[in-house]
Amino acid sequence: MKNPSQLTLASPVVMTIINVTPDSFYGESRTMERDSIRRRIALAVSEGATILDIGGYSSRPGADDVSPREEIARISMAMEVVKENFDGVFVSIDTFRAEVAEAIVARFGPCIINDISAGELDPPIVGVAARYDLPYIAMHMRGTPGTMQQLTDYKDITAEVVAFFEAKIAHLRSRGVERIILDPGFGFAKTVEQNYQLLKDMSALQRFGYPILAGVSRKSMIYKALNITPEEALAGTIALGWEALREGASILRVHDTLPAAQSIDLFKRMYI
Repeated sequence: MKNPSQLTLASPVVMTIINVTPDSFYGESRTMERDSIRRRIALAVSEGATILDIGGYSSRPGADDVSPREEIARISMAMEVVKENFDGVFVSIDTFRAEVAEAIVARFGPCIINDISAGELDPPIVGVAARYDLPYIAMHMRGTPGTMQQLTDYKDITAEVVAFFEAKIAHLRSRGVERIILDPGFGFAKTVEQNYQLLKDMSALQRFGYPILAGVSRKSMIYKALNITPEEALAGTIALGWEALREGASILRVHDTLPAAQSIDLFKRMYI
């Protein structure tokens, strides 16, 4: 596992989702046993993943609550697989809990923190990122995964997300977090229409000078718009991933590594 201090985002990279959960919205991404985790990671690495995003708590609406102890156990199982077999990849921990982030970093060493709440659900997680000088992915969301879809009343989605990050960046920097990555939070407290408006305007986040992560993979903004299932949403994911690259994304967070890696390769040939 690479130290995140070595991570450079001069050109776009793929972050592959490793869900150590039984109830993530896309069934093919669920890996609850060590062998299935190893196979999924091996495939992701072979297909071009730069970052593995390991999560033990599903953030989809209606998902079961998971105790911090269980979340730590799930993530640790995947981290053990990475430490034993894959030393050439970066790892991010998909958690909003300070206790979980602290336990994983203490046991396995520095990694990226990917916080869907940007410190809103468990503020001490910001201190963990600061103490260990970790890259910190701050995502825009309102409420919690259970309440977010009732909190979609915006006058101007783009302006409000930009304002959120302006204040959030100032707060993170005041707490000593310097290595910030911005995630506009597609699908989190946003309607399908708001997601598309935000994607169309995502380049507005470039004003802050921080890398941008785009996570649209197989989400409802695709399958609801096309009246299909998440399992049928790969083509839409590729299309919106390309648009995210055009709008300035440095990281594509995806379930399917190879299509994203190929999209980035072609994008670089055209624009970089």
